[in-house]
Amino acid sequence: MKPNQTLSALQCGRYRLPVADASHRPLVMGILNVTPDSFSDGGRHASLELAITHAENMIAEGVDLIDIGGESTRPGAPAVSVEEELRRVMPVIFALRDCGRPLSVDTRRLAVMRAAIDAGVDMINDIDAFRCEGALSLLSDSDSALCIMHMQGEPQSMQQAPHYEDVVAEVSAFLAERIDAALKAGIARQRLCIDPGFGFGKTLGHNLALLQHIGSMQTALNVPLLAGLSRKSMIGQLTGRPIEKRMAGSLAAALLAAQQGAKIVRVHDVAETVDAMKVWHASTQTNRKNENP
Repeated sequence: MKPNQTLSALQCGRYRLPVADASHRPLVMGILNVTPDSFSDGGRHASLELAITHAENMIAEGVDLIDIGGESTRPGAPAVSVEEELRRVMPVIFALRDCGRPLSVDTRRLAVMRAAIDAGVDMINDIDAFRCEGALSLLSDSDSALCIMHMQGEPQSMQQAPHYEDVVAEVSAFLAERIDAALKAGIARQRLCIDPGFGFGKTLGHNLALLQHIGSMQTALNVPLLAGLSRKSMIGQLTGRPIEKRMAGSLAAALLAAQQGAKIVRVHDVAETVDAMKVWHASTQTNRKNENP
């Protein structure tokens, strides 16, 4: 495709997901953490049975993609071994790969990426932007989509005084460089999406600036943007609510991201987000019809 041609769909493994047509609402990616220590729901879905039940519930609630994570990347989270991450995620992938929804795996480890791709996952979601040696080469030989995220620092230390001269420009430049690296590795633009990394080495001010510029970033980089704001510390800072009471703030953030043009929102509360997106989208469609009778 031509460099400035608007993408009509994200090629996500076995699925083509609409990302340009205004007749479609933003896609909802449901979070399935199979970790004992994730910041929001650590341990709640750590067993295979509980993980499958949660995935089935999200499907019934209208989820568009399911993102499986076996390593907590909350600020200060300790690293887990590759073997432990594989032990956590692979049984879930095998159990869900025919569930009728695209499966994403949230990992930055090459061995986990390889095993997940071999098992048939549709997207790799990498907080480290596929910078580990061999990652882009591995993905170039698959048909999985890539979600390229920006993070300043490492999860253990990323929230210790993050600093930018211009957060929007710097995050955009980083994502542009990683998109270029993927294209040079032979990965089609139709397989790429980006995530500005809300909360990953950013202050509240940085996060709000990025939220306000989602549309311009997405247009400039010409790939769909995924916004992950659900229950994050910025919601807590703005509302004063603990993690378990951040649903309303998270819904507001998801709607603001959609209004700014985000094509995918990554959330914990699937049913509520799907309902909110349906109402918002119906309103935007009505406005378009009134403007163009």
